[in-house]
Amino acid sequence: MTTPPPALLIAGHGTRDEAGAEAFRDFVRELGARHPELPVAGGFIELSPPPLGDAVAELVERGVRRFAAVPLMLVSAGHAKGDIPAALSREQERHPGISYTYGRPLGPHPALLNVLERRLDEALGATGGRTPMDRADVTVLLVGRGSTDPDANAEVYKAARLLWEGRGYAGVETAFVSLAAPDVPSGLDRCVALGARRIVVLPYFLFTGILPDRVKQQTEGWAAAHPEVEVRSAEVIGPEPELLDLVMERYEEAVKGDLRMNCDSCVYRIALPGFEDKVGLPQQPHFHPDDDGHHHHHGHHHGAHTHAH
Repeated sequence: MTTPPPALLIAGHGTRDEAGAEAFRDFVRELGARHPELPVAGGFIELSPPPLGDAVAELVERGVRRFAAVPLMLVSAGHAKGDIPAALSREQERHPGISYTYGRPLGPHPALLNVLERRLDEALGATGGRTPMDRADVTVLLVGRGSTDPDANAEVYKAARLLWEGRGYAGVETAFVSLAAPDVPSGLDRCVALGARRIVVLPYFLFTGILPDRVKQQTEGWAAAHPEVEVRSAEVIGPEPELLDLVMERYEEAVKGDLRMNCDSCVYRIALPGFEDKVGLPQQPHFHPDDDGHHHHHGHHHGAHTHAH
């Protein structure tokens, strides 16, 4: 009798936007439908139901003892580095006998860069047939979520550079919608200072939500005050086939133990200027308000979980 493959647990961030939360839940259902041989479940760290603990409980009820967890996140910030590993450690206490491996975040991956390129073509009124000559006067402003983790913010800059390489755009600049500078208006100002007259603002987000909506609102506000500059808004990545395939690629990596995570600039390991106090900082579980089990382990609430990569 062959051992069944580990189940797939997808960990999401959570959003107050119901359409964005439902997009995540639809994505989990679609992945499960594509892989009927594999138990698939998904949950959120915060803000949206179901909590990650419910997703683990669902797998356990289906007889799962081993699973691989994949963070459905573009960059490795606090949630991917600390909250999810701590939550998984807590679930191991709740369900003795289960074991798991933990995958890495999704971006920047060539498949997702191709989707971003497609979103830019759509915003420019093309269906994918534009040539580099058509792009030579287009400056892209890639807008990330923003984080207090400098390593996570640097990953957005890396994505911007990789998007620029070989695609013929005049430039790809970077901004953030929360927690980090430059913000969207400052990013647009920088594009103009560099000579841009045609700008596409590209949200670096998987699904719709409060923050992508804020990116669009700030873009429209800036554009109204600068009628001399052509500004267009592109759409989020969305549940594209490339994203479904990439999650499975991350799952396979986790199962095989081939994670290749880069810890060279992790604030929990390296003393970066201004973040020295984070080195070796214990990670606490992030308790989801909808998690019925969060009362059951008061003795563990204040116990430290070491940072897990």
